[in-house]
Amino acid sequence: MQQIFVNEGPVNDSFVITGDDMHHLVRVVRLKRGEVIRVSSADGLNYLCEVSDITSDELIAKVKEEVPSTELSNKIYLFQALPKGDKMETIIEKCVELGVHEIIPVQMKNCIVKLDDKKKKSKLTRYQTVAETAAKQSKRSIIPKVADFMSFKEAFEYAKSLDILLLPYESKNGMKDTFDALDSIKEGMSIGVFIGPEGGFDSSEIELVRESCRIISLGRRILRTETAAICTLSMLMLKSEV
Repeated sequence: MQQIFVNEGPVNDSFVITGDDMHHLVRVVRLKRGEVIRVSSADGLNYLCEVSDITSDELIAKVKEEVPSTELSNKIYLFQALPKGDKMETIIEKCVELGVHEIIPVQMKNCIVKLDDKKKKSKLTRYQTVAETAAKQSKRSIIPKVADFMSFKEAFEYAKSLDILLLPYESKNGMKDTFDALDSIKEGMSIGVFIGPEGGFDSSEIELVRESCRIISLGRRILRTETAAICTLSMLMLKSEV
C-alpha cells in the first residue's frame, strides 16, 4: 500500500493530491481508481483512502477510515556524530524505521569528516529525503526531522530540555546502568541519545555531559557508530512501543 504525507487534514472527507506525489502515484506506481492508499497529515493522523478520481493534475482520495498512529510513546532525539562515507544515510534510514523523532548531525572532536557550509546544505537536503523515503516505507505517521548540523556544545544545549539523556560509553557497572536507565523511562518522556564517532568521544565531551547524561553500555563488544545508533534505537523502540 502506498503512503504519502500531506500538510492539511481532509476536506469534505477527501484529500486532493497534486505535484510530485500525484505524479509518482499516477505515472510511476500507476494507481487506479478504487485502489487504497495511506495518507498521513501533519498533525499525525492517518487515514486509509480510496482513489475516487484522477485528472491531469490531481488525484482525489476519499477517506474510508482513520487508522491508529504508528508513533512511539516516547519522542527519541538522536544526536549522531557525523560518520564517514554514506553511513549517515544508513543510520537515518534505519533509525526512522525504528521510530526516531528527530536526528541531529553533530560535529564532534574526533569526527573524521569535516564539511564546509555548502556541503552541509546539500547533505541536509539529501538526509531529509532519506528520512522521508524511510518514513513512507515504514508507514510512519510523521516524517522525522533532520536538524541542522551542530557542534557538541550546541547539541548538548539543545538536549537539555529533554527528560532523559543517554550516552553509550564505557560503563563501570556493565549492563546494569543500561537496564536501570531503561527502567527509568516512562511513557511520554522525551529521550536524547548521543552516539560518538568512529574515533570515539573526546574526554572533554564526556566531562561536559557526565552530570546530565546517563552513561550506559551496549555490551562488551566494540560497536561501529552506525551499529551503536541502531542498537540503542532498537532497545528504546522495544521500551516505547505501545
